[in-house]
Amino acid sequence: MPILLPNEPEFPDDGGAERAVWETLRTHLPDDALLVAGQRIQDGETECELDLVVAWPGVGVAVLEVKGGIVTREEGAWWQGSGDARHRVDPVGQAQRGRHALQDLLGARRVEGAHARSAHLVAFPHTYVPATWDALDLPRALVVDRADVEDGPAVVARVRRAILEHGQGRTPLASVEGVLRVLDPVLTGEADSPEAATAHELRSDQLTKDQAAMLDKLRAFPRLRVVGGAGTGKTYLALAQARRRTREGDRVALLCYSRGLAAYLQQFTAGWPARERPAYVGLFHDLPLRWGAEPGTDDDGDYWERRLPLRLAELADAQPTSERFDTIVVDEGQDFGELWWPGVLRCLRDPERGRLYVFMDDNQRVFPRDGSAPIDLPPVELDENLRSTKQIAQLFGSLSGTVLKARGADGPPVRIVDVPAEDAVGHADTVVDQLLDAGYEPGRVALLTTGRRHPVQVERVESVGYPGYWGEFLAGDDVFYGHVLGFKGLERSAVVLAGYGLRGVARAREMLYAGLSRARSLLVVVGPRDLVVEHGGAGVARRLDAAHDITATVLADG
Repeated sequence: MPILLPNEPEFPDDGGAERAVWETLRTHLPDDALLVAGQRIQDGETECELDLVVAWPGVGVAVLEVKGGIVTREEGAWWQGSGDARHRVDPVGQAQRGRHALQDLLGARRVEGAHARSAHLVAFPHTYVPATWDALDLPRALVVDRADVEDGPAVVARVRRAILEHGQGRTPLASVEGVLRVLDPVLTGEADSPEAATAHELRSDQLTKDQAAMLDKLRAFPRLRVVGGAGTGKTYLALAQARRRTREGDRVALLCYSRGLAAYLQQFTAGWPARERPAYVGLFHDLPLRWGAEPGTDDDGDYWERRLPLRLAELADAQPTSERFDTIVVDEGQDFGELWWPGVLRCLRDPERGRLYVFMDDNQRVFPRDGSAPIDLPPVELDENLRSTKQIAQLFGSLSGTVLKARGADGPPVRIVDVPAEDAVGHADTVVDQLLDAGYEPGRVALLTTGRRHPVQVERVESVGYPGYWGEFLAGDDVFYGHVLGFKGLERSAVVLAGYGLRGVARAREMLYAGLSRARSLLVVVGPRDLVVEHGGAGVARRLDAAHDITATVLADG
């Protein structure tokens, strides 16, 4: 599916004409293309609206003017409608003016793609146009008609041919980034500012909410595994699915493994109306304790990994039907071990046919578990990072084998503070102080470690316990000090990652990926650059080289 702007357009009341052409293009354009609907351009006193725009890497740009209903041409004039509703229109002039306005806009902004080949077309999705028809101002090759829309791929083929054979401009379009940056700007000042971070995050929040519409298309499936990299909106989809199933009358459990994520899910769902809140939201391990399992100690690994999961299955069998669930939603499902899944299924009122939805990212398997969700269907794959700036998404994306489209805004370069491992925490503290001095609110900053826990984290947990510690994070009033293992599924605007203690860790690459992906708008990596590159590979090395060039003066110098 191409990049869509907006994700869910609002179309005029034209009998579905624009929507029909948009849906056909959405279905058949390549993934790296951009499809824009209803783009308005104001140039001085002149205003025009582009019904549809296609930006196609390797090809060029096309502007389509769409006219629904019956369209005719008589004595050089265009008419739309019939009978008393018949009125004169100018589809060719509108298409031409729209193309010129877009070219002028891209040229004025001096973005990549300003001189790419561009063409205009008109689309009559309700009218058949003979293949032999032609006009001096509108060759048949520039007309999309009802037959093309019914065929589907013919529309895309016609757009491509129109650009290549009739387009004006010197070169193919290299990428859609410049066009997207102009048509969908982030309202901000300096890119490296708290205000810019706010603008980016408001936009990405809306993209994430828009994505929830995909659940409508998947409602017929009682079991699904949804996979996607960091920032693809999995947690929001898990919440949305739990809410939908509860609203439809199911008794729902929303499970995860990490304490911090559980606290976030509980706080988020607490704001929903009572009739839409799942029956259980929280840790997988707290469910058997709620049903009467014997408590264990934190240092007893066998209890948490084996005995308590097995006990859950026994306790679930003993529960009345009213206590079990119609639907179970699991977030960060890659954290679940093989022995845990049988217990999850036994918690369903119907273990064979009950609903199970698992959201996961195999790149974040930071714990020594290799459980596999008991779902036979191929996974639904999310391939767009919606939460991080392009710079952050491209950096941590280099660590995974999955190519994600970076839908976030441009942001500041990732910073690298190359210091010995033993100095990483001290320099990270200095970076945090500098961010606060630069205007970042404390509640938008997190310092995460990959080795031993930060002294502030140790002190807070000992002082207020884990519930109080995560309550402080959710309150968002102060800088958060945590470890990457406990921060999966969570995020903050600015993250300072103290990268040390990775050598010899079996899942160091996954831990690094988890840490780099927790920032939404600003990321500073503090620690031995060579160690980060050792685990991150060539892709991370290239990204860090670019970051180092841009920020020759590092934030912290001791």
